[in-house]
Amino acid sequence: MSSVEPVQLTPAVEEPTKETMGKKKRLYVLDTNVLMHDPTALFRFEEHDVFLPMMVLEELDAAKKGMSEVSRNVRQVSRFIGELMAHKSDELENGLELKVPDGLDLAIGHGRLFFQTSMPQTHSSLLRDGSFADNEILSTVMSLREELDDREVILVSKDINLRIKAAILGARAEDYFNDRALDDLSLLYKGLRQEGEDFWERHPDLESWTENGSTYYRVARTEGDDWFPNQCVVIGEGESVEGIVQEVRDDSVVLRLINDYQHGNRNVWGIQARNPEQNFALNLLMDPQIDFVTLMGTAGTGKTLLTLAAGLAQTLDEKRYTEIIVTRATVSIGEDIGFLPGTEEEKMTPWMGALTDNLEVLTQPQEGGEWGRAATNDLLANRVKVRSLNFMRGRTFINRYVIIDEAQNITPKQMKALLTRAGPGTKMICLGNVGQIDTPYLTETTSGLTFAVDRFKSWGHGAHITLRRGERSRLADYASEVL
Repeated sequence: MSSVEPVQLTPAVEEPTKETMGKKKRLYVLDTNVLMHDPTALFRFEEHDVFLPMMVLEELDAAKKGMSEVSRNVRQVSRFIGELMAHKSDELENGLELKVPDGLDLAIGHGRLFFQTSMPQTHSSLLRDGSFADNEILSTVMSLREELDDREVILVSKDINLRIKAAILGARAEDYFNDRALDDLSLLYKGLRQEGEDFWERHPDLESWTENGSTYYRVARTEGDDWFPNQCVVIGEGESVEGIVQEVRDDSVVLRLINDYQHGNRNVWGIQARNPEQNFALNLLMDPQIDFVTLMGTAGTGKTLLTLAAGLAQTLDEKRYTEIIVTRATVSIGEDIGFLPGTEEEKMTPWMGALTDNLEVLTQPQEGGEWGRAATNDLLANRVKVRSLNFMRGRTFINRYVIIDEAQNITPKQMKALLTRAGPGTKMICLGNVGQIDTPYLTETTSGLTFAVDRFKSWGHGAHITLRRGERSRLADYASEVL
């Protein structure tokens, strides 16, 4: 076992502060999966330095071919590194300045990028029976810790098993946090604001008026209150007042009382709301001024049924949209069923069980018998289209009602690619339950659905509501609670 010359790392230039004085300069060793997940991770460690082991470069090279999102991310990482290395090959020993490329809206740091320019001293306990990629990366981390007494070496990986192995060996390891929309899912915007009976006492000078058949209230704002456009508001208990925030100003908020689809004869394509959250959802889905709606909730809360009912009503009755487009991430809950022959729509059919189940409920004709049902199904076949995510890039949807089902399995980059397909007159609806994520390396706080809810909450043409109560059946409700 031969020893090697220690790797010389020149510290990045930074002004000492009260927080940094007395602390070791950090060196972040990145695992391959971090760069596969987020190509901009190189530039997200502020003033600290980044180290790439040779095995990481090998794995990136092996994953560069293909049309998957991972392959595209790997190629982007290679382009970033290539730009940093341009005309700087003589500075590799001292590291490359991590200059943020143009077009990336990131905080400018002063860290440097270092590469593994010599093989570390082999740790026989890690590489006894051959070379494993994770073990080689871990061996590099252990060698850096031994050689660099003045540096705090931290392994960053999305692989929890590698972090466990690092912790067992005494090395510091962390998850990659910069891809999170928020630190805790409990902080996620719910879309619903509950106000007690004292609301009227706290706002005695309410201004109210009626316009185009709707009732409006203007409420004075107080310091520290959080109001968002199209936020759902329930005032009081029992015979409560239900409204939606129509306008948010610095000094006041305008509330509009919603249509009641829960009581009486008013419904949407034959569907009535069974609880206040469903009533809010139908109002948001039927509002032509809202271009983007996100519905979150557990199984059986009615997300798909309400969305389809609103889509059919606005497509077939009101002629607001020309057709309904439904898509979803094709991630299975169990083993794959293999190759699926046929057209794009036929290939997507097995993944669209929720769509067909709800269409059966919505297309039961009151009159006409079997002939009426066949006529309705033929009409729906021309207006409801099923599309795959794989063929969305480059498309533009005009006057379409687009439903993105199982959106919790979509990455933030895929979510951006989908939402930017919207053309004039198009409404997009994302449905999902972040408690049922099946995509590797996605969590509740890194899902594209979570990002969409958090980033669109302040937009005047976006809305969100979390459906909490299941309405499927007493069996489904009890199973959700006890299993």
